[in-house]
Formats: sequence, structure tokens, C-alpha cells
Amino acid sequence: MSVDLQPILDLVTPTLRRSAAALWQPDGLRERYGRYLSEMHAVIKASVPLMELAFTRCTGRDPVSVRLRQYLPAHIEEELGHDDWLLDDMRVAGLDPEAELLRAPSVQVVRLVGPQYYWINHGHPVALLGYMAVLEGNSPSPGLAGLLAHRTGLPDKAFDTLRHHADADPGHSDDIFAVLAELELSAAQRAAVRASALHTAAALIDLFDHLTLEARSELRV
Repeated sequence: MSVDLQPILDLVTPTLRRSAAALWQPDGLRERYGRYLSEMHAVIKASVPLMELAFTRCTGRDPVSVRLRQYLPAHIEEELGHDDWLLDDMRVAGLDPEAELLRAPSVQVVRLVGPQYYWINHGHPVALLGYMAVLEGNSPSPGLAGLLAHRTGLPDKAFDTLRHHADADPGHSDDIFAVLAELELSAAQRAAVRASALHTAAALIDLFDHLTLEARSELRV
């Protein structure tokens, strides 16, 4: 039986959208966008390693592992280098990428990404599709890059990664949901995908809220 993930995600999408909208409010946005780039770099640099790990853990001959081994290589290829794009955006935004790379990832980033390593290593790699469905399924809107350029006064090139994901992620999301619809998952596998997706949504909300509250605290100082 496949996992019908969309109705579950529909329950948390309004909260996720509210958190994203608060993140992009004008007050303090220029500095907040810089922190967003740094945090998202910490998230995105894990994307390819997570998929590569999932690929290596698909060692069985069960249909789910076989299908994942067919799907993951193309998506790995699509995601290669995206963390470097964020470094370029940082540079255009006036940040020092080398200094940002020395920052320890926030607790919020670790909470978002870290459980995937556990589920892949100690459960079934199919759990990663829940994580991917949330991240790809909540791509930036097509007009967001232009809006942020206007609100921050930063060059358009500082928003290249946002602009790319606004264009590409909807198609990637469709691919993930198509794969999920194909898979005949066990009850445990369905539960793992759902848990991964719901955890990812909650952790992403936590990350956005952290960035927003952090910026508000700085404005009050």
C-alpha cells in the first residue's frame, strides 16, 4: 500500500506558510536574509550526502529499495553544487562565505537534518522521501526573489538560489509524490515516511521562527 502523504501535509502547511511570511517581513530583513542564507547552506549541504547514504543503504531486493536505487541517482545529480550557489549568494549579499562556513550549525538545523541519518541507518531509507517531500513541496513562490530584492536593496544576484528553487522544486516535488504513489510500503515504512515528513515540517517551522525571533531580539538591542 502506498502512503497518501498530501492530506497529512495539508494540516501543517498553513502554519509553515505563516512562519515563512513572518520571516520575510521588511523590518531587519537585510540582516535576516544573510542569516537565512547561512542556515540554509547548512541544510542544503546535507542534501546530497543524505541521498547518497540512502542509496547505499538500499541493499535489499525488496521493490521499495530497488525503486529508490532507480530514483535517487538522478535527483542527486540535480542537487549537486546547490550549497556552492548559496555561498555565491552570500558573497553578493556582502557576507564572508569563509566566515559563515566556520559557524557551527544551529540547533534548529541539526534538529531538522539529523533525524534523517537515524531513520536511514536504523530504519528504512524510504523515510528520506518524507523529508524531501516537505522541502521540495514548500518551494519559494516565483515572485519572492524580486520582492526580497526590493525590500532589502540587495542585488538580484543575491537571490539566485531562491529563484532557481522557485522554478525547479515544483517539478521535483511532483516526482517525489509520483514515486511515493508507486511504492507498496509496509505499515512500518508508511509510518516512517509520515513521521519523517511531519518532523521535517515542524523543524522547518522552528527554524523559520528562530530566525524571525532572533532578528526581532537584535532590533530591540
